Amino acid sequence: MLTKTLFPGVAVVTGAGGTGIGAAVAKAFAAAGCERIAITDLNETTLEQTKNAVAAAHPHTQLLVHSGNVADDQFADSFINKVVQYFGRVDYAVNCAGVLGQPLRSSETSLAEFDRLNNINYRGCWLSSRAQLKQMVRQGALPSHDSSRPPQRGAIVNVASQLGIVGRPSAPAYCASKSAVIGMTRADAIDYSKDGIRVNCVCPGVIETPMIMEKTEVREAITPAAEIAPMKRMGKPQEVADAVLFLCSTQASFVQGHAMVVDGGYITV
Repeated sequence: MLTKTLFPGVAVVTGAGGTGIGAAVAKAFAAAGCERIAITDLNETTLEQTKNAVAAAHPHTQLLVHSGNVADDQFADSFINKVVQYFGRVDYAVNCAGVLGQPLRSSETSLAEFDRLNNINYRGCWLSSRAQLKQMVRQGALPSHDSSRPPQRGAIVNVASQLGIVGRPSAPAYCASKSAVIGMTRADAIDYSKDGIRVNCVCPGVIETPMIMEKTEVREAITPAAEIAPMKRMGKPQEVADAVLFLCSTQASFVQGHAMVVDGGYITV
């Protein structure tokens, strides 16, 4: 059975507010023909911006918009329940919610700062992914875009970082939180292969997002990494979104437990 789009199912994107990676992913899904998309973010204002941008460019897209905190242990399940009530299922889940840390060495890092980073970057990602997996194992599979590939019950893409693979000065808690996402991704990929669910992650490098560009001290600390990379530039949120959509699609039907680096070649240097 052939489908008219690579994304005939329901997409869920966390951290989708504003003009960062999550927002780019939501817009990319709509542009690729996915007509049922649920988005969430802690910031209601920036979430509304994403909603308006998608609605203006793709008026036939059905959007479910629900703000919330991914670090809240009650939120992930309640959000996915709302998605299922509204759309009936969850097929592509992209966990983008994350924060940067203060530039501090371990001996200078407070427990509060450590917990803030890990509660959002790792724990929040795990809570979101767990809720998505609970739903995916219960639902039937969708056919692939061509008949030669097996059907897919669901695909999850977690957003980690190049700093989950390599280290950076004054970022031990952040690097660890993103390494944890990669480890979680690989373990879930093993566990859920038998269910027809694929779990992968992307590891962006320095990307032009508000989280980086709006704070001078963060921009100045991170920008040199873009110059070290062979491509010598920052990436665009849309470039990360392209990788995410590939991993969600049945074109990536044999890609499982992969940490796809999207960093202009930084980790190869």
